Amino acid sequence: MSLAERSIRAFLLVVAAFAAISKESAQAEQVSSQSVPAYELPASSLIYVSDYFSFVGADSQGRVAFALDNNRGRDGEKYQAEHFVVLHDEHQGWVNVAGNGRYENTKKELARIPDSPFFQFKNTPETGLAITSAKNQLTLRIEPLKQRTHRTDGKSTMWYGSAPAVLTWQGRTIPGRVIYEYLVMPDFNRLTRTYWGMWNEFQGLYLQAEGSNDIYLHSQQSERMAALAGTLVGFSVFNELPESLNDLRVEILDSEFAPGFYRWPTAWRITWTGSRGLASMTLSLSYQKKIANWMIGGFSMGIVSGELSYDGRIWSVYGLAELIM
Repeated sequence: MSLAERSIRAFLLVVAAFAAISKESAQAEQVSSQSVPAYELPASSLIYVSDYFSFVGADSQGRVAFALDNNRGRDGEKYQAEHFVVLHDEHQGWVNVAGNGRYENTKKELARIPDSPFFQFKNTPETGLAITSAKNQLTLRIEPLKQRTHRTDGKSTMWYGSAPAVLTWQGRTIPGRVIYEYLVMPDFNRLTRTYWGMWNEFQGLYLQAEGSNDIYLHSQQSERMAALAGTLVGFSVFNELPESLNDLRVEILDSEFAPGFYRWPTAWRITWTGSRGLASMTLSLSYQKKIANWMIGGFSMGIVSGELSYDGRIWSVYGLAELIM
């Protein structure tokens, strides 16, 4: 699910118990390295589509993390679009980026990401995408994305992919990796309507292990979204070989006070079984960007770092965390 959707609707968690729970069974998760298919959108006058890009990379000046969420929808004859964007530099901290919020979907685009005054998009995820923002002195060039997981619930689809990418920002050229999330939900549009109980205790981790390897996982407790998103889901890509994170376990080791009836997790132990045996990863949260607080819960982004023990060696890990508690 997209970053903006989770942030805007997180305050509704308190009434999650009264939500209508999807009863359609989800297609079993698949892991592959095939190229991204060009999906045809379901025919619906009420529909929501999202493309989310999470970049982690480094150059001689340090590590940079960048996330851009692009959402659009249709409700009858009206079309909507919005961005959610964050950028973190290892030495500068969180950097202000222009372009957050709604913008006009003047061309009524759903299948592709509509251009905005702040971000423009060239080509497609399956062919390799270029995202440009002259106002932010930023360009993200992504190689053709490979699909890693794929889930469905009725006509709704969610899948994740990853690929090498290069971020050009303020005169720097920063090689790295992108983890990509695609979502389409017909008969739904959170840009125009209110939905109850979308997310609960969501912890999403978009990580890069040293040597340009990907790790993605999320843990969440929303019954409403379980059929499509799952409750414990993840994949890894080492040397371009994708795997599911089997027997995935996420344990919160430490947390800190939040100004409300919840706490922020700050450290984790995460284990799973891969093709080369048991994997054990410890992470700690730093540079937290607190975006919203509703007393009963909150939304924040953060930088996480730590170590992974797997395949007889220790890997350093760094990336973005998305928390809706």
